[in-house]
Amino acid sequence: MKLTRQQFLRVLPVTVLALSGCAASETAPASTEELVFDHACPLDYATQFTADCYEGGYTMLTLTESGEQFLVAPEDAAAVEGLPESVTVLRQPIRNIYLVSTSVMDLFLALDGLDSVTLSGTQAEGWYLDEARAAMEDGRIAYAGKYSAPDYEKILAANCGLAIENTMIYHTPEVKEQLERFGIPVLVERSSYESGPLARLEWLKFWGILLGKEELAEQEFARQVERLAPLAGQASTGKRCAFFSITANNLANVRKGGDYVAQMIEMAGGDYVFADLTDNGNNLSTMNLPLEDFYAGAKDADVLLYNSTIEGVVHTTEELVAKCPLLAEFKAVQSGSVWCTTQSFFQQSTALVDFVLDLHRVFTENDPADLQFLRKVE
Repeated sequence: MKLTRQQFLRVLPVTVLALSGCAASETAPASTEELVFDHACPLDYATQFTADCYEGGYTMLTLTESGEQFLVAPEDAAAVEGLPESVTVLRQPIRNIYLVSTSVMDLFLALDGLDSVTLSGTQAEGWYLDEARAAMEDGRIAYAGKYSAPDYEKILAANCGLAIENTMIYHTPEVKEQLERFGIPVLVERSSYESGPLARLEWLKFWGILLGKEELAEQEFARQVERLAPLAGQASTGKRCAFFSITANNLANVRKGGDYVAQMIEMAGGDYVFADLTDNGNNLSTMNLPLEDFYAGAKDADVLLYNSTIEGVVHTTEELVAKCPLLAEFKAVQSGSVWCTTQSFFQQSTALVDFVLDLHRVFTENDPADLQFLRKVE
């Protein structure tokens, strides 16, 4: 569900006050002789998982779309008998993780959980996170193959305790099956399917439970949400904004209206020019538009944001116009209000709030400097 700016402004002050701790679930899961339900951790935004806590420190993490369940058990807790075969038990501390989903790494860094990862599905040069790249260059994390072609021998030799994948793994289901056949639990995280930026960020709580750092996760999430509180009392700036890239086959790749990037533009006080853009038949957050349609929708936008993570960084107006001569006629190009994202943006999952604050400065200041994730196209 799309979170409009008005909804965001309404809910934020309440959310900031209600983020600490856990509360009783309205509908408590059934208890058993082995597991006695205690409480559920409240999720203010995320809908792709739930977390039910039981006496003795056990927590059941459920992925709502797939129904997959992972029972996180404390290190010294007794084994739970009679669990359904579909439930995967993860006993803390979870070590030697094979991390394939790149968006998870930054959340692990925020939770001081890098030492739990010893295998990566991305090579050192593919990381834009300095700590992750340094860990690979120092040999603390080894490359173990991409999602579709893992190095099973290396993964087994490392005594891998968990493989964390994204939904790309469903394109090669035999890989998931093989890992599980070798006794390696596979967790397919779905943070990218969350409807908004704060919902994605709330996966801090998911990984906090997994790593035994629930309190730190709660604190970090509350701190990030509170940083947005100053925007709650501000009206829309009225600035119209487009977020896009030009593909190699001369199409404009844009975000759909319900996408989290579109929501961040709204949170920052802007109006996303393709807010009404939707299509049926897939769950993709982007779509390609013919240049004529992109021109019609974005030529009068006050601000253009170029997405560098797909087709590379654009440094100058000349480079941008070379990709698409039509852009020379755009209002934002002529007024000099074109910005390019840094390539680290989509790996820095904890920086969504920083991006919103960057955008707010672009919408409200004259030529702001020292932005974290946006660079002016000169």
